[in-house]
Amino acid sequence: MNGAHSLMNTLVANGVDVCFANPGTSEMHFVAALDDTDGMRCVLGQFEGTVTGAADGYARMSGKPAVTLLHLGPGMANGLSNLHNALRAKSPIVNVIGDHATYHRHLDAPLTSDIEGAARPFSHWVRTTPDANSVATDTTAAIRESWRRPGRIASLILPADAAWNDVTTEATGELAGSPDASPADEQAITATAAALSAGQSTALILGPGATLEGPLQAAGRIAAATGARLLAPTMTSRITRGAGRVPVERIPYSPEPATKFLEQFDTLILVGAKAPVSFFAYPGKPSVLYHRDTRVIELAREDQDLTLALESLVAELGAENATVRTSDLVLPQVPNGAMSIDKLGALIGALLPEDAIVVDESITSGRALVPETESVRPHDWLVGSGGSIGYAMPCGVGAAVACPDRKVIVLESDGSAMYQPQALWTAARENLNMLVLIFANQKYGILHHEMHNVGVPEFGAKARALLDLDNPAIDFVGLAKSLGVPATAASTMDELAAQMRAGLATEGPALIEVRL
Repeated sequence: MNGAHSLMNTLVANGVDVCFANPGTSEMHFVAALDDTDGMRCVLGQFEGTVTGAADGYARMSGKPAVTLLHLGPGMANGLSNLHNALRAKSPIVNVIGDHATYHRHLDAPLTSDIEGAARPFSHWVRTTPDANSVATDTTAAIRESWRRPGRIASLILPADAAWNDVTTEATGELAGSPDASPADEQAITATAAALSAGQSTALILGPGATLEGPLQAAGRIAAATGARLLAPTMTSRITRGAGRVPVERIPYSPEPATKFLEQFDTLILVGAKAPVSFFAYPGKPSVLYHRDTRVIELAREDQDLTLALESLVAELGAENATVRTSDLVLPQVPNGAMSIDKLGALIGALLPEDAIVVDESITSGRALVPETESVRPHDWLVGSGGSIGYAMPCGVGAAVACPDRKVIVLESDGSAMYQPQALWTAARENLNMLVLIFANQKYGILHHEMHNVGVPEFGAKARALLDLDNPAIDFVGLAKSLGVPATAASTMDELAAQMRAGLATEGPALIEVRL
């Protein structure tokens, strides 16, 4: 048995049974070990950003880590953008990054780089395994780190000779176990209960892991008993929503509406979340979005058991029998006529199937999507939590691998779609149950808006040339077809409705270019 087999056996023994990969020469022994290992599914991505983004989507929906296989430092660098989003989403991931053989590194071959140094800003844990005998122990440690609350990125660097050399010890297939979350703090629970009982205008801000169905039930009892509002950050990893679910309001993105929205609350209670700040700094505008007199209380840190903290708060308030308010099923009317951004939310809400997984990177075109889908059929909604664009299609790939019996609907803007179109090839290759909607307004609409936010309401041809995408216009139908995904284009709401119904009824991937 060589080090690559030891790595594979340890992963599978710990339930890490999906690998998103883009291998190179240094990883060939890992690839060869796949043929000798039962229980590992390997999914190829033609770009490392697809690999890391898919691992993020898989973790968000499965609750457990996938392993990524990346080729040396430059290969890892190609995947860092979506690894940043995964880091912010608190997604557990085990990265395996190949490296030159230990005796080859000092020669400074062309692909030599400081992999550890590059990985650290995007990882919670980094280690280079020294030899084949250490592979099992180091892999176990990486898996254990990925399991730590609320979900962590572990990066294990595997020199080629550690993969190909024989293992001469017995330490293979070790079990990592899942580290326990830190318990809820009793003093924080008592202080939060007192603040909620004081009769002020209060909101709970629910971080990653607190916006799933279980903890939302407890949060709903708190809201019912105290009148507190339930909020989520603008960029949040996953919310269970729709009919029968506890509704959660997302804090607006732009600083002016966010500040106005938050000024109504005297007290903000943080549940595995940070106090709200502006996404960017803007001239003459505050970076902190809540009023300076607002009281901020931390009920639980992100590494604590958020469900237990909320349930303990329910008990402290005596709210066990409070009636939880959930959303009723109210489907919008299917709109028709001319294509309009304002109609998109109603159409998507009306047609969204039960248990769908929505991966949203619609940005400027999606402003009506959230309110219009609050009371539709139950579903999960995933948002890019780190702000690094190009995440949605790769994330959709991972979600579809994690939940093959559920329809994944990717809402993508045309500008961000061009960051990771390779994900479509993987969706076709794996016949994933994905419907991708590309909102094609032929511009970086969000950047037009940001020019106004930074105080430049008027700008000329040179600036506009960096923000518009119509020269040449991108043919997403042709692009998708070239990558193996059936595709159509819609220019009216009636066309879009018909094409969505067809795409939702299709097993496998499909794409619609929504021409706005």
